[in-house]
Amino acid sequence: MVRKPDYNGEPFPYEPFFRGPVSKSDKPNVLYFDVLKCARATTEMDATLEGLQCPTTQVCVKKCPSEFWKLPPEAYAPDALPKDFFQQQYCDPRLDLAQTTMSVQDILNQELCPYFYTPSKPALGKCLPSFELQDVPPDFSLPGFASVDETVKHIKSAMDSLVSGFNFKSVGLRIFEDFATSWYWILIGLVVAMVVSLMFLLLMRYLMFVLLLALIVGVLVAAAYGIYYCYREYNHYRHSKLTLGDITYNSEFSVYLQVKETWLFFLVSLCLLEFVILLFLTHRGRRISVALALIKESNRAVSCVTTTLAYPLVTFLLVVISMAYWGITSLYLATSGAPVYHVAALNSSIANCSSITGSEICIPKEFSASLHPDCPSVRCVFFKYDDTDLFSRIAPYLQIYNLLAFLWCVNFIIALGQCTLAGTFASFYWAFSKPADIPPYPLLQAFIRTLGCHVGSLALGAVILTIFQVPRMLLEYLDHRFRDCRNFCCQFVMMSLKCCFWFLDKFLKFFHRNTYIMIAIHGNNFHVSGKNAYMLLRRNINRVVVLDCVTDTLLFSGKVLVVGLVGLLAFFFFSGRIRLPDDNFQIQLLHYYWLPVITVMAGAYLIAQGFFSVYSMCVDTLFLCFLEDLERNEGTMLRPYYMSGSLWRILNKS
Repeated sequence: MVRKPDYNGEPFPYEPFFRGPVSKSDKPNVLYFDVLKCARATTEMDATLEGLQCPTTQVCVKKCPSEFWKLPPEAYAPDALPKDFFQQQYCDPRLDLAQTTMSVQDILNQELCPYFYTPSKPALGKCLPSFELQDVPPDFSLPGFASVDETVKHIKSAMDSLVSGFNFKSVGLRIFEDFATSWYWILIGLVVAMVVSLMFLLLMRYLMFVLLLALIVGVLVAAAYGIYYCYREYNHYRHSKLTLGDITYNSEFSVYLQVKETWLFFLVSLCLLEFVILLFLTHRGRRISVALALIKESNRAVSCVTTTLAYPLVTFLLVVISMAYWGITSLYLATSGAPVYHVAALNSSIANCSSITGSEICIPKEFSASLHPDCPSVRCVFFKYDDTDLFSRIAPYLQIYNLLAFLWCVNFIIALGQCTLAGTFASFYWAFSKPADIPPYPLLQAFIRTLGCHVGSLALGAVILTIFQVPRMLLEYLDHRFRDCRNFCCQFVMMSLKCCFWFLDKFLKFFHRNTYIMIAIHGNNFHVSGKNAYMLLRRNINRVVVLDCVTDTLLFSGKVLVVGLVGLLAFFFFSGRIRLPDDNFQIQLLHYYWLPVITVMAGAYLIAQGFFSVYSMCVDTLFLCFLEDLERNEGTMLRPYYMSGSLWRILNKS
């Protein structure tokens, strides 16, 4: 779209404007030619544009201006050469000052060069005026203003209006910049999390008791140290008069760490956590041996079918594909309307341009600046996407349908993974002589069998979960939408409904998980398998509650240990406490050093969740197989048990 200028002094040919300058690596900052025009609603045209655009030319520059400058009066002389007054680096790149035959006035009318600039500093990729009043030259008075003070006042006001236009995005932009700066090291942290998770799973196979003891002691010691540290910080800020009520929203988390209520909350939470862990170990310590037996048998199953550890990658890939399709479809629907362009004048201070209000609609390919010969700075600018046609009116309903389809796809993918893993581990359990009787490629066979025989059951289960997830999403939307206009009764009802649907969602996921296991074992449909799973668990409710809670607690503790170790390493690195040799990563470039730390910890948890979910599914499958084995067989020569001897000795005692 870039065209060479017309050196005969004719106006530049039309070019779509206000799309934003194309950023280059060597020119990272945007310079506004006339920042005074960025003040909102100063003209009828600006009010029509609704603050969506700053009606002035913007160019990318290598460095922001560092001095005060305005066009001197002698520049308006007929024989004045533009190259003697303007600087090429601050002019429109289409204009060549050394060769142009345009006059200074023509350049100003078409706004190809700024007629003034002030010392500026780059902020969020933009050159924003930054100076003190005492540093302003005494003759720096722009046309239309009576004094230097009035000029500075309007510049400051315009800058505030400009900043307020994207200030609500400043936190998001800073977060984006932090990700752009640290993404490489975030990926390294995620790789470390994957290695630590695999090492932990391998160690569980050989050093299970030692790891369990180290896990329990480590959690207790970490919680005790956290209690000590939080008490020390609370005692330090105990006499401070600053409270949470005195602090408004602040993106700097360190501000909240200077309030005693924050450390008191952490202190009480850690004390409760320590008490619950000690109480659990005191009353349910004997049941840990049962969980160890299940995990030991799971280790044996996973070691026989090691490909199951890679299956979470398949689930992750399918979820990413579904998410990408949902995002692309949503973006297409959001931009499905035709673009609307309005006629706008870049230099509305010219008398002949005052008639252009910005409300006239134009077509870019048919627009010509010659239609407005008295206003050389006229342009056809992008305004918004049309939302008045039929397709745009039904687009919100299509967005809802697209969201429901995405939720169903995710639930179906998760169900596919659970049923496939359950079929794999069930083939291990029901092999009388392990591993000789295990069928070849059990994971692949289970995957093909699931797709060939159980797709309808999985689809039905995904539909049920999606139906019950919609009210939760609706409640979250209503809670966010009417957060500022609710009384105590509405808050109570809202919290009660959210809690009820949360428990319902947890129950449905637990029920569906065991239903998929029964589908993989017997091959029945969803309803029959769900009834059989419910009746089997009901008949063994004591074992179910204890074993499921103990096993889930141990596996969750392993996730916490992995996330804590990786998060600790990430904290020391991104906070600058660990420096690598020949490290080119600059800590000072980060706006929020805790952002990559949280990202690494969240990614580490998802990675650990992927690997540990295989073990969790294995434990649940083997447990249901064990219950089925107890009810269907008697341990005799005619009807022998399929369980291992160690599993029988421990689980039968429970």
